[in-house]
This record gives sequence, C-alpha cells and structure tokens, in this order.
Amino acid sequence: MFCCYYAVLGNIGEAAAKAGFTDDNALIKGMECLRSAACRKKISDLRELIAGSGEVIAGLKRLAFGSCKDAVVLAFAEELPPAEVISKLDLFNVSEIKRVKGGGVEVKLFDRLKALEKLFELENSFSDRDKAAGLLRALSSADEEVDEPEDN
Repeated sequence: MFCCYYAVLGNIGEAAAKAGFTDDNALIKGMECLRSAACRKKISDLRELIAGSGEVIAGLKRLAFGSCKDAVVLAFAEELPPAEVISKLDLFNVSEIKRVKGGGVEVKLFDRLKALEKLFELENSFSDRDKAAGLLRALSSADEEVDEPEDN
C-alpha cells in the first residue's frame, strides 16, 4: 500500500500514514520501504502505469476527486484543533484558510470543475500526441516501403 500511495502522493510520511503505519514511525517506515529495490521498482512501475502524465495528472485527479471532509471538520470545529490533529487532516483540496471577523473560519477549496477541465485538456493533448506519433510512424513506414528496391 505504501508504494501505491507514494506513487501518487510523492510524500513519504503521508504515504506511510495512509498505508497504515502509525504517525510515530510513518516517516521512518516509509524511508525503510524506499531503501528496498523491489519497492522502488514497484513505485516506478506504478508511476509509469498512472501516467505518461506524472505528478501533474495525479495532483489534478486528487483535486477533482479527492475528499473535502477534513476541511469541513476543520471549518465547523468549535475551536482550533491541536497541531497533532491538524497534521493528520487531508487538506490537499484547500486553497485558503483564514479567520474572519466575529470568530469564524473561512475555508476555500480548489475548484473541482477547473481541475476536471485541465485533466480533459491534458488527456486530449496526450491523445493528439499519440495520433501525431501514429501519423509519423505511418509516414516513416511508407517512406521505407518507397525506398526499397522492387524485385522483378
């Protein structure tokens, strides 16, 4: 599980915590995992599988489809939670947090629709690139056929 989370998140401590390691030893256990050649190979394979797009698409997918429940918990908390609680919250989708006059908290989230639009644009660009590569392959194989001498 660590390899899967690390391939997407790119953060050792966060990936280890999501994989089930305790907060006390998540970073250390994650680093131990990364020392393993098998683990690094798995991460490399997963990243290749996830993308020709890499971390950008992974981040956009996380913005578009990620959970906002921790931001809601924070916004509706009566008082600011302790630092150890805040450090466990998944606030990836949060673009801004500020205290407003009167004691409230304003939490702004990234725009999911914009993230989806960017994903759509990227996927189309990859599709167009694949079409262009296919055209170039077809043209280059046509050139090879033309260049070959004919047998009589």
